[in-house]
Amino acid sequence: MTTTTTTTTGASVALVVLAGTDRLRRADRELLVLAGTLGQTHVVVPAAPDDALLDALAAHAVHTVHAPEGGPGDRLSTPAVALAEAAARATGARVLLLAGTPEAKDVAARLGVRLGAGVVTDVVALDADLVATKSVLAGGWTTRCRATSPVLIATVRPNSIELPAESPAENLGEVPAGNLAENPGEAPVENLAEVPGEAPAEDGADAPSGPAAAAPGTGPAAGQPGARRPRVRTHALEDTVPAARIAGRTELPVSGRPALGEARVVVAGGRGTGGDFGPLEELADVLGGAIGASRAAVDAGWIGPEAQVGQTGRTVSPQLYVSCGISGAVQQRAGMQTARTIVAVNKDEQAPVFEIADLGIVGDLRTVLPQAVEHLRRLRGE
Repeated sequence: MTTTTTTTTGASVALVVLAGTDRLRRADRELLVLAGTLGQTHVVVPAAPDDALLDALAAHAVHTVHAPEGGPGDRLSTPAVALAEAAARATGARVLLLAGTPEAKDVAARLGVRLGAGVVTDVVALDADLVATKSVLAGGWTTRCRATSPVLIATVRPNSIELPAESPAENLGEVPAGNLAENPGEAPVENLAEVPGEAPAEDGADAPSGPAAAAPGTGPAAGQPGARRPRVRTHALEDTVPAARIAGRTELPVSGRPALGEARVVVAGGRGTGGDFGPLEELADVLGGAIGASRAAVDAGWIGPEAQVGQTGRTVSPQLYVSCGISGAVQQRAGMQTARTIVAVNKDEQAPVFEIADLGIVGDLRTVLPQAVEHLRRLRGE
């Protein structure tokens, strides 16, 4: 429960739920860009924002930041759910956007129950009518779906939204804005589906409707130095729902590489590496990418489970996915088939991965990868 009352705003509101307050990650900026196409942008943060975060949010024309009166607390999920619920009811938001992480999906599911809203996960595009595009069945189908409730909750797959300030080099090729998974001419498209759910506005308030006129990063202050900082609104929360408590936290070792789920480039290895990920790490470092792995490599103890890509691991959608010594069985495809460009290196010319690769190289990765690294460094003048 919360002491916040329900109100409505003159403009349609898109509410972005962020997981932290230290800095804006790429996935956070993608959510803010998408929100700017849907209406007036409001942001939920787990603790009081500092000046640096407010300045970063001002560059995205954020109207209001919603924070709890106290800190984030030591309970899992429920503080974020209670705060997002309070902000949604206070603003009459018609769409809530979250990152495509397991933690965010947990929050989204709980919010769906509390708000009576339809939930769509792993969205790669969302139009002004709140019709979501997503990829299903290991990337074999592209679907478009719409919630039947007045409010939509969507988790957005990383690297699905093009950031306005990106250069072609950063994009690793031109990418259609807001949709990396769709591949016209190859993937069949389902008919429009409906996501059930009814979400009447609280206290008789009408849910905002109609497409927003705002475009990404537009508005009088968007992207300008010294842009007006968003106002901060705090919420007094009284959430007594039972929840697990966080007993301790351990920082992951700093690798200097981007997080696997957000990386624009992923270099992944499997059984064919023989446990030696050295050539893959060199290539990943040159490309500014992350290291991934197949389940076989993880089960062999060659690399940690946090690197696993596939049906029982992480799902990634990078601009470039380099598969090294991975056969490409359907379980692995489920986690990487929506990558923009797939390059496969394998000694077995019959490996299934070549069926989905944009570029296939039949050869020993210990020979191919060092040559690629040397060529890339030469191009950069290193």
